[in-house]
Parts: sequence; C-alpha cells; structure tokens
Amino acid sequence: MKQTLDPRYTTVLDNIKSSIQLSDELKNYLDTEEDEDYKALVQKFEGQIHELYTQVANQSPLQLESFESYLLDEQFEGLYLPKALGYAVLRGRVNEFIKYYRPQNHFSKILDFIIGSSNFEQIKQRVGQSIKIGFALSSDIWITNILAAVNNKRVKTFLESQKSNELRDQKLRNTALVKYRKQFQSLNFQTATFPETKNDLIVEAGSLKNFLIYRGLKDFPNDSLMPVFNDFISKSEFYDSKDFYELCLITGLHFDLDDKGISTLKQAMSDMRSKEDQDSYHIFEILNNHSDKINGISVDSEKRLSKVLDRSHNDEISSYYNMLDTVNALGYVHQDATNAIRDYYYQNEGLSQENEAIRKSVLSKLKAFLDNLSVEEYTEYFEINKIFAEYMDIFSNQKFNQDLKDLSLRYVKKCLKNYKDKRSKEYQDIKKFVKTTFVDYGFMTDKQVTELFKTKRKPKTA
Repeated sequence: MKQTLDPRYTTVLDNIKSSIQLSDELKNYLDTEEDEDYKALVQKFEGQIHELYTQVANQSPLQLESFESYLLDEQFEGLYLPKALGYAVLRGRVNEFIKYYRPQNHFSKILDFIIGSSNFEQIKQRVGQSIKIGFALSSDIWITNILAAVNNKRVKTFLESQKSNELRDQKLRNTALVKYRKQFQSLNFQTATFPETKNDLIVEAGSLKNFLIYRGLKDFPNDSLMPVFNDFISKSEFYDSKDFYELCLITGLHFDLDDKGISTLKQAMSDMRSKEDQDSYHIFEILNNHSDKINGISVDSEKRLSKVLDRSHNDEISSYYNMLDTVNALGYVHQDATNAIRDYYYQNEGLSQENEAIRKSVLSKLKAFLDNLSVEEYTEYFEINKIFAEYMDIFSNQKFNQDLKDLSLRYVKKCLKNYKDKRSKEYQDIKKFVKTTFVDYGFMTDKQVTELFKTKRKPKTA
C-alpha cells in the first residue's frame, strides 16, 4: 500500500499551484503560447517543486508516488512531470533480458496525463528520452495498449516515434539504460511498497530489497520508516519466505531500529531459525551474496545485525557472530581476534559458506582501511602487510589472495601517481617494499614488478 501525501506537503504544493496560476509568467504564456514563455514558467516554479520533492524523498520516501500523483493536476501546468516520468521509468526492476519484470502502472499513469495535457506540445520536448527508454523496457503488448487508447493522431505519431528498433537489441538496450541512469544518479527518487500479503511479497520483494539497500547505505533520516518496519517484520505469515528472511537481514544490517524494532526483529529471526527447514534460508548464503552486491559489509553493519541475533540458539549463526563480536570488539589486527578467526575457520570446511563469510568480512575491513589510507601514510601500509600475511596463512584461499592483491595494487598505484620523482625517498621506499613483498606473497613475478615501475615512454609523434 502506498502512503498518502502528508498535509504538510500538500499545503506547500497547493500554495505553489496557486502561485503558478496567479503568476505573470503563466499569463504571458497563455497569451503567446510560445515555448520561451513556457520555459520561463518552468524556470520560476520547478525549483520550488523539486526542493519539496527532495524533502519528501529524504524524510518520507514512501509518499513519493503520492507526491507525483498530486502533480497530475492541470493547474500545475505540467511542471515537474518530465522528472517524475523519468523517476517512474527508473524505478521499475529489470530482468536479465533488460526488460521490466512487470508492467509499470505509475509510468503509464503519468504518461497518460501528459498525453492529455493542454501543454503537451511543450512537455513533449522534455520527455522523449524517458518515453523511449520506458518503451524499450516494456513489452510490445503493453505499448500497443498505451497507443490504442490515444485518439489524437499527432500525439500518437509522437509516441510511435519513440519506439526504437535499435533498442530491441539487448546489449544496446542495456547501454542506453546505463547512460540514462547516469542523468539521475545525483537525485533521490527511491520508494517502495511494503507487502501486506504473501502474494504482495512475491511481487514486491525485489524492489523492496533494492530500496532498503539504497536507503540503508546512505545517511538518510529513517524515522518515518520505523512504524512500517515494525508492522512488516511482525507478520508471522511471511516467516516461511526466503525473501522475507533476506529483507529482515538487510534491515538488521543497515538500519538503526528503535527499541520496538530491535525486539520485533530479534523475535522474528529467532522464530525463523527455530524452523526445521532453516537450512533453506541459510544466513551465510544470503550474507555472502549481499556482501558481493554492496562491495563488502561494514563493521557497523555487522554490529547492528549482531544485536538482533538471539544467541540462545546453539547453531552456526550463534557461533559465527560470537566470534565476530570478539573480532569487532578488539579489532581485526589484535592477536586474540586473529586467533578467534583461526579457531572458527578451522572448524569448518575450507569452501563452506561460513568460511566464505569470514573471508569476506576480513577483506571488507582491509578494504575499508586501504580506501581511507592517504598516500602520505604509506608506511602504515607497510605495517598492515604483517596482518595480510597472517590472514593469507589462515585462509589459504586463492580468491582471497587475489582480492587482497587487487586492493594492494590499487593503493600502490595511487602512491606512484602521487610520488612521481623516482629519486625521492617515498618512491624508493615503495619500490623496495613492493619488489620484495609482492613477489614473496605471489602477487607478482619479478618481471611484473619491473614493469610496474618502468617509465612508460610516450609514443613519438610524426
């Protein structure tokens, strides 16, 4: 169920609408019907709408579609609808064929209003690309139904021109979608629907996961989501769903819940772990896939999830998080932490999901360290390599070593980009260290190290 727009927002929108209708810009446009006068209207009022939209997106994201629907009023003169149409296009989840999983009704709703708007000629100049991408992602049947409802030949001709034969090619369609997304990457327009029934859960789970990940990884205020979280998590009829278990894990990892939320989530996850078929909802498989998706789970996220995991269960989840609590309390460089990891790791098969989880956890911590290490602090990189060697010895895993090599090489290249004088102490320190350590670790051969530090000659110009 979509949340209705709060009166504090509708009041502001109504005031903007009144200002539009009383403005000299609108009077001039109605007198002339010139594009330049419509652009003046856009310039004066769309910024005000966008400012309020951003506030709603940040504070009350579940009301965004209601906000966009509120703009479907002729007295707004079609302002901000081009952006709203783009948001609707991009919210739809696409499958491996770069097609929507299901018809995008909100996209259709906004497009239908634009088609019937008295300002269509002005609006159409700003929505062509959105319609083109939206059509490319939609089924032919869906597009045919849209066009069948259009009686105006001029409008129908415009819409038909947005059907791209080129974008029938999956690779070209994906490229076009990636480019289109970049135009919106600085904007927050993400929203979601929290399921009420099992059928809703099947339909909405994928989009809801994406929303929670987006929201959880950024610094947004999430107070408005707390009551929704609490209601959603308490639905025991969802407990046999793997999607629900994953949604609970994502929530536990990335959101600072209130006391009621922590208690509700802890009980829900405890009940799910008690089920006989808990293996089908194995936490480690979900955690490992999630770690890959977000490029590593942070220490803060691990600590959040740890709070909602009931340790009265004598299972692998409790064992793993008891060990992880020690590591996160002491720090991964502490000898007691490495000992705890070693003891836990050797209890499991080398390629088990549990061991993959701890490798990913350690790698995420090392990545966070190197990502935040300045080139001026390169001697600290030399020191941390003692820990690299210890974890490489514990894990004895080729994938871990390769990932560690990639992180190290990225940092070294960042240093070399800064220290270009080959006679400088810094350059020579780094070269000496890499020449020895990278070869000892098996990261590079002697020849590869030589190539790394070789001066690249510029090609001669004719």
